[in-house]
Amino acid sequence: MRTRLDETTIQKMHDYEASDLSPRQKMALRLADKLAFEHTTVDSPFVARLREHFSEDELVDLGMSIAFLLGWGRFIEAFGVLPDAWQDEGPMPWEPRGEA
Repeated sequence: MRTRLDETTIQKMHDYEASDLSPRQKMALRLADKLAFEHTTVDSPFVARLREHFSEDELVDLGMSIAFLLGWGRFIEAFGVLPDAWQDEGPMPWEPRGEA
């Protein structure tokens, strides 16, 4: 089942390990972090932990989605592309919001 991300969930992702996100969500975010920052540490024990939460098809979909988004991010940074929706001044979508 797919659900929409709400602002509360997005903010939890900034410190997902300490959040109340589900173990499955945390594993997906761990994979994203590893692929983004330390892809050579994706070893057999880590893959075994992933398989506790995801089927083979889900792992392929998740990995390809993460890889696409990482590549897209590098492309827009390299070419200075900023989506129109982000042209206005204000916080960027990836910045944590301050406490209200």
